[in-house]
Amino acid sequence: MAAGDLWIDGAPATVEDLTHQALVNYGAYTSFAVSARAVRGLDRHLARLTHAGSDLFGAPVPEDRVRALIRQALGDRPDAFVRVSLFSREISPRSPAHEGVPRVMVGVFPPVPPLGETPLRLQVQTYARETPDLKHVATMGLIRARREARLAGNDDALFVDAEGRISEGSLWNIGFVYGDTVVWPDAPMLEGVSQALIKAHLTDVGLKQETRVVTLDDLVGFEGAFITNSATPACAVAAIGDHAFAVSVERLTNISAAWSRAEPQPV
Repeated sequence: MAAGDLWIDGAPATVEDLTHQALVNYGAYTSFAVSARAVRGLDRHLARLTHAGSDLFGAPVPEDRVRALIRQALGDRPDAFVRVSLFSREISPRSPAHEGVPRVMVGVFPPVPPLGETPLRLQVQTYARETPDLKHVATMGLIRARREARLAGNDDALFVDAEGRISEGSLWNIGFVYGDTVVWPDAPMLEGVSQALIKAHLTDVGLKQETRVVTLDDLVGFEGAFITNSATPACAVAAIGDHAFAVSVERLTNISAAWSRAEPQPV
C-alpha cells in the first residue's frame, strides 16, 4: 500500500502509539474505498467496528465519532482508500484485562486498484481464521497463506477447514455460480461488506442465491466462481487447484451490477 496519512483520535499518529501497535498485536480494523466522499456499505463497516469494540475492548466507539474522525482524516480529498483501526495502549501481553473505549486510528491512502482483471488461480490450503466474526489485526496466517500460494505459482489461497468445508480466501470472500444461482459457502468465516452488498441486491439483477456447505468435491457442479472484497466487486476464478472454471463476462457483469445497486453513503 502506498504511503498515506495516519491519524489517531483526530491527531497525527505519534511514535509512542505506533510503537505500541507494532509490538502488541491486539485490535481490529475495517477498510474501504471512498469515492466522491461516499462509501458503499459504510453502515456495515461501522457496525463491524462497533461489534469489535464491544468484543475486544468491552466498549464500542460511538459510530458518529468514527464518522467524524474519518471526515477529519480525509480532509478535502474526495477519493481514497481508508483503514480504520481500533487499539488500546492499556492492553499488552502482561496486562491484557483493561476494558474501555479503544482509540481510533484512521489511515488515508491513495485509491487502490482491484485485485486484478485476470481470472485468478487459487491454491487450496487447510486453514481457519481465528475468531472469524472479527476483522482483527492478527493477520500473519492470512499473509503467510497468500505468500505460499504466490511462491507456488498461484495468485492466492482458498481456505478449506478441517471438516473439508470451503470458507474464504486470504483477503476476500468467494461465491460459486450455476445457472442463474449464486452459491455462498456455509462455514465459519468473516463475511465481507462487499459480499453482503452483493447478497442484498442479487435479486435486483435477476439472480438467485443460496448458502450451503461447499466442498472440493462439489466444484464439478458449478459453472464458475468469483471472489469479492472491498477493492474488488467481482473477479473471476480461473481454477481452484486442478479444477478449471469457464469465465463468463456477462455473469461477472451481473454480479458487479448487484454490488453497484448499493447506494454510496456519505461519510
